[in-house]
Amino acid sequence: MLNRSLANVLRTTKKHLSLLETLGVKNVKDFLMYFPRTYNDASEFTQIIDVRTDEINVIKGKLSNLFNMSTRTGVKITRGLFTDESGSIQVVWFNQPHLTKMLPRNKDIILSGKAKLSMGKISLQGPSYELISQNKEQIHTGRIVPVYHETEGINSKWMREKLKPLVDEWLELFEEYMPQEVLDEHKLIDYKTAIKNIHFPEDDAILDKAKERLSFDELFLLQLKVLQKKWHWQNISAEDAKKIERKDEIINELISGLSFELTNAQKKVINEILEDLKQPFPMSRLIQGDVGSGKTIVAAIAALNVIKNGFQVAIMAPTEILAKQHYQTFVKILTRFGLNIQFIAGSTSKGQKDDVVMQLKTGTCDIVIGTHSLIQDGIGFKNLGLAIIDEQHRFGVKQREVLKSYGSPHLLNMTATPIPRTLAITIYGDQDLSVIDEMPKGRQEILTKLVPESKRIEAYRWVEDQVNKGRQAFVICPLIDESDVLQVKSVLNEFAFLSEHIFPKLKLGLLHGKLKQEEKDQIMTDFKDNKINILVSTSVIEVGIDVPNATIMLIEGSERFGLSQLHQFRGRVGRGEHKSYCFLFTGNLSEEGTKRMKAMEMYSSGFKLSEIDLELRGPGEVYGVKQSGIPDLKMASLTDSKTIEKARGSAQKIINKDPLLKTYDKLAEKIAALQEIYVQD
Repeated sequence: MLNRSLANVLRTTKKHLSLLETLGVKNVKDFLMYFPRTYNDASEFTQIIDVRTDEINVIKGKLSNLFNMSTRTGVKITRGLFTDESGSIQVVWFNQPHLTKMLPRNKDIILSGKAKLSMGKISLQGPSYELISQNKEQIHTGRIVPVYHETEGINSKWMREKLKPLVDEWLELFEEYMPQEVLDEHKLIDYKTAIKNIHFPEDDAILDKAKERLSFDELFLLQLKVLQKKWHWQNISAEDAKKIERKDEIINELISGLSFELTNAQKKVINEILEDLKQPFPMSRLIQGDVGSGKTIVAAIAALNVIKNGFQVAIMAPTEILAKQHYQTFVKILTRFGLNIQFIAGSTSKGQKDDVVMQLKTGTCDIVIGTHSLIQDGIGFKNLGLAIIDEQHRFGVKQREVLKSYGSPHLLNMTATPIPRTLAITIYGDQDLSVIDEMPKGRQEILTKLVPESKRIEAYRWVEDQVNKGRQAFVICPLIDESDVLQVKSVLNEFAFLSEHIFPKLKLGLLHGKLKQEEKDQIMTDFKDNKINILVSTSVIEVGIDVPNATIMLIEGSERFGLSQLHQFRGRVGRGEHKSYCFLFTGNLSEEGTKRMKAMEMYSSGFKLSEIDLELRGPGEVYGVKQSGIPDLKMASLTDSKTIEKARGSAQKIINKDPLLKTYDKLAEKIAALQEIYVQD
């Protein structure tokens, strides 16, 4: 019944129904679940004698002397006198002459609006109005008034008028699905009461209770979904689990041969992984580590341990540049152990690809490193023991699932995009989390500055001086081609401008996603070999580029990137012995943009920046809704750590007791519906 079309329920026009659809409202349930974005407290009446200018006043009284008049310019003005027991005030409406027929004289009415002082007299200008009826509840004034997200042609007043009868008539059809033990544990109100009072709250206290219940629901269902997914992975896949013992001797041999010392954080994460691999169910772990924190060596140690147990390893990266860099690093680190390490990507010829696939299927290839080519038809493994996915949020849910399907391997995800814990346990709660929160010795803090336009030329000259001293620089642009609409710099135009007018004596390179792979590889090789002084690029260099001699990162249109992305760019420098710098150039900055740029100057921690970005822009904007499966939460906030922890605790208790939700049929229905909505790519 709740899925009944609004066309059969509402008395309204086809146009209004179409406008509701643009807001995602198609049926009764959609409309009742379309929660207010905020509230105006119009519950306290003000006497006319106490009316104040430039603030909302809610007054109750009688209207008289209502008439229309026109100005010389054609503006129609409706004037009247509004009276209560304390006095009278002029009321004025503009271009609403129909009000003289609609509004009753000398009957109780409520007005709500701002008072203005004009020509020495106070008047109420353009107030909203509501008639008082003994049989009808006030919905626009004289109460806590809900305010909704609107669209052109539909305002909050219209919403309230259409929603009130729906709430009264259809509310009883909402069934309570939350287990009683959860309601009791957190002292939550029932579902129907919450929905009723989220729309038309009786008072502040019950409104807070309604918000608390509905926020908890959203977070609880998300936690239940990911924890059930984790249970499935550990139990349904357990029969195919590959138990991998620790090979401490070979691991110590690898570590002792490194040219650097592992951090305590790296050692801790390595130990967590090796312990996971011994379990009678497949590992599913996410490693978070800031740019340059040393995730790759951790992955290499895990890979070597798996191979020495007789299994294969697959490593998948989102770009060919990053995949190739991983390949080179793994070859360098593991070559002395006599391993067969292969590479496969879009640029790999058919003959080479066929040869690698044959080696994978016969088991002669120990490690294969590549892009999404690893999950295309025809790929197979003899005995895949570990799948490593780098920058996992760049792949869709279904893409990641393909690697897991190759015989239920252990799964290790890595990301250099720091994710606040509240968000991580919500989106990636089906995985165990490891954090590398310590930087290797020798990594320098990068000086970051927001450069005003007046200092641009000065900055260019300073960059040129640094290049003449042997350093190299990146220049990042938001777009490949010029855009009149966005009015931001394109990499093509900027490359031409810098080459001709700013750095004519220096060697500049151009890198963007439309180039052929061979061209990208050659440009990066030339940059690494210092044959290119300044590399002008799009965000293709965001991950995986390691050029120790590059010490300057100059970012155009910085306000167009998220903080985590800017931090990724910044992490491309500061990888060598020389002091490094990041310069931020911007267009016109909003208040939020200014806060974000200041945060870049103040903080070097990617985790701190990710928390600020999440607070300012929300999870969908920061991490990409489709890529990571972040739902569009209506009431809850993914920064509300207290409620998230409560919801996770309750969800875990349910999963521990009944992981398949056989005794929680209503809850199981909710989870199934949630998966239909959000686990789509």
